[in-house]
Order: sequence, then C-alpha cells, then structure tokens
Amino acid sequence: MDREKVMNRWWVVVGALIIQVSLGAVYIWSVFQTPLKAVFPTWSEGNVTLPAQIVLAAFAAAVIFGGRLQDKLGPRIVATAGGIILGLGLILARFTGGFGPDGALVWLVFTFSLLGGIGIGVAYVCPIATCVKWFPDKRGLITGLAVAGFGAGAFFFAPLAKALIAGGQYQLLGADLFGLPKLGVFNTFMTLGILFLVAIVLGAQFLRNPPAGYVPAGWTPPAPRAGAPAKADFTPGEMLRTGRFWLLWITYFAGCTAGLQVIMKASPVWQSFAIGELAPPIDAASFNAISAAGAMAVSILAIFNSLGRILWGKISDIIGRKPTLFVMFLLCGVAMLFLDSMRGYGLYLTGIGVVGLCFGGYLALYPAVTADFYGTRHYGVNYGWMFSAYGAGGLFGPFLAAWLMRVASKVPYEVVEAGQTLQKTFAVGNYRLAFVVAGVMCLAAALAVQFVRAPKQS
Repeated sequence: MDREKVMNRWWVVVGALIIQVSLGAVYIWSVFQTPLKAVFPTWSEGNVTLPAQIVLAAFAAAVIFGGRLQDKLGPRIVATAGGIILGLGLILARFTGGFGPDGALVWLVFTFSLLGGIGIGVAYVCPIATCVKWFPDKRGLITGLAVAGFGAGAFFFAPLAKALIAGGQYQLLGADLFGLPKLGVFNTFMTLGILFLVAIVLGAQFLRNPPAGYVPAGWTPPAPRAGAPAKADFTPGEMLRTGRFWLLWITYFAGCTAGLQVIMKASPVWQSFAIGELAPPIDAASFNAISAAGAMAVSILAIFNSLGRILWGKISDIIGRKPTLFVMFLLCGVAMLFLDSMRGYGLYLTGIGVVGLCFGGYLALYPAVTADFYGTRHYGVNYGWMFSAYGAGGLFGPFLAAWLMRVASKVPYEVVEAGQTLQKTFAVGNYRLAFVVAGVMCLAAALAVQFVRAPKQS
C-alpha cells in the first residue's frame, strides 16, 4: 500500500466529522422544550419529553438496520439515504403548528422523532464502521474522532436554534457573532432540516471502505498474548450468545441513561435552578438571559461531550479499555449524585461538563470494545446491537427525569410578542431523585466492568 493510499484514509475522517456534526444536533432538543410548551401550554413535562425519548430509541434501532445495510451496500449510499430521511423529517416537522395540541404531538413524534431518528441511525453507523476498518492501528483514538462531531453538533446548533426561534444574535460562548431573523420554533425545524440534508449528503461522498486485506503502512498487527483467545470475527448470533456482550450492554445502558438524561434536560434544568431563585414575576429581559444561559449550557456540554470522545479513546489505547471505563463510570456516578446541589452557574456547568465528558467516552469506547472483542467483518450490525443500549438509555434517562421530576412551584414570566408584553407560567422542577438514580446506576456499572473478559468464539 503506497503512501498516497495511506494518507487518503484521513479523508474518511473528514467526511465522518461533517456527517456527525450534523447528526449531533439531536442533542439540542432541550432548546425547543420551553418554546413548544409556550405554544402548547396544555403539554405536560411527559408530553414535551416524549419526542426526545422516541428520537433516541428510533435512532438506536435504526443503527442495527443501517449497520446491516452498510455492510452490504457500502457506507456512501447508506449515509446519503440517512441524510435525506433526516432532512425530510425536520422539514415536515415545520407543519406541527397546524394541529391542535394532541395532533401536534403525534405529528412531531412522527416527523422529528421517527423519521429524524431513523435518518440519524442509518447515517450514524457508516462513518464509525468505515473509520474502524481504515485505522486498526489507532482504534480507540479514531472511533473517538469519528463520533466527536456528534457530540460537538450541539455546540454550534443549540445557539443557532435558540437565535432562530426567538430572533437575535447568534452567540458562541457568550460572544455575539451575527444577527438572525425570528423564524419561530416550527420554521426553525425546517431550516435545520435543509441544512442537515445538504451537509450529510456532502459528507457521505467521502466514505468508502478500504481494499481487502488493508494494513496501514509501517504497522504490524500485534501478536496475541500467551493464553489469550485468538482474534475472530463473530457473527451477530455468536456475539449475542456471549454473556460478556450482555454485561457490556447493561453498563453501556447505565452510562447512556445518565448522559442522555442530562443532555436532553440541560436547558430546562438550568432554567428551573435559576428561576427558582428569583422573585416573581420574571421580566422579559431576565427570562431571555436565563434562556440564553440554558442554551449556552447545552453548548458547553457539547464541548465536553466531544472532547470526551477523543480524550478517553486515546487514554484507552494506552491503559486499556476496562480501566478507562471504570474511571469514567466512577466520575459520572459521583457527578450525578451531586448535580442537584450545583446551583451556581459555574458549578452547574462543571457538573454537566463532567457528565458530558464521560458520556462522550462511552460513545468512543464501546465501538472500540465491540471491534476488539468481536472483529470488524460484521461490525456494522454487531455494533448496531451494542448501540441498542444507547436507545434504551435514551428512553429511560429522559423518562426518569420527567417521571421523577416534581413541580416545586409555578412562576409567572413575561415575554414580548408582536410588541406586546404577555405573561406565561414556568413550572420549576425538582430533578434530584432522577439524578440520584442515574448516579447509582453508573457506580454499579463501574463495579460491573471489572468482570468483563474477552470472549472465546464457539
């Protein structure tokens, strides 16, 4: 394999990042929650959480299907199809406002959650599976890079969505960059849909599998340790019959429950913390400042989520997957247990930053572990099955936050619409019990990963 061919493999990473940054916008849902509840005041906390739960579940289920397709058809075709489906789902979500409260929820779940989730899942597995095949010498680092964009997407798109919904400045880390018109919540769905469709289809054109038998220049596959099981490519059925798979699945589920609970609720949780400390009614300027801080919290969380994917992936290449997973679960568990007491903005950003850092690491290490244990021949569908833990965590984490949240108070706040000042009500939530449950699950997972051993093929 000549040097030019080897260097070409980095173009796969470029395509992967373009795709994943766009797909990662799924994490900006919390920015939409308060505007949607303002349009549909009869929606409960469970109602406004449901689209977030369904999109994550549909996403994870579609990864299995997308993995099987990309194993057969190649990553370029499948990633392109995923981008088109996602874009179509968000464009159709534009018409949610034409329904009554009940019909609007059904339509939003169908368009944003089901179509959007399927598009994300179909496209998501393609860059990961392709990068793993091109980089056997840097598997932990490269899977971290391949999914780093997914975590970073919210950094760029949370403030974009917030600015488009309400109008005003596009801000990154509190700095005003440029002004944007007020489109409202539904036109913002359509605008993002068009943007994601174009970006993902473009990024997909960089994806292709390496030639059969590809080995990076200058790299020799390491010899198995004495007494270690020989490397093998497990079929999905063989993998699912190993007890170690299910132990890994449970720990992945625990980490995703904590991470997705915080990611999908980061903005309203901060709004509850901040509004609960102010004397009502909250004037429009103060409420806008709190909302902007909530959107920035989503962006900060996205930075840590993205960095965690690269950092922990690299660390795991050095010290091993199992010790790295233990440290991550321990840190995440402690952060979740103390998150409710982190009421100052700096402390809150620190707490969710630690959770985001660890959550990003899970999304980097479990793809690498799947390849380490079960090979790359059937990687697309094998990791799809492992990734179903993410979907289960996506259902359970936000559900916990909505189910265990208790309304501490209802605070009136002011908004300015069409030149008139209107008064609405914000339900201040108490999420402490949900945080504790997720934290305990992570601490249990830290213990469970100590029992993981590489499986032997039947």
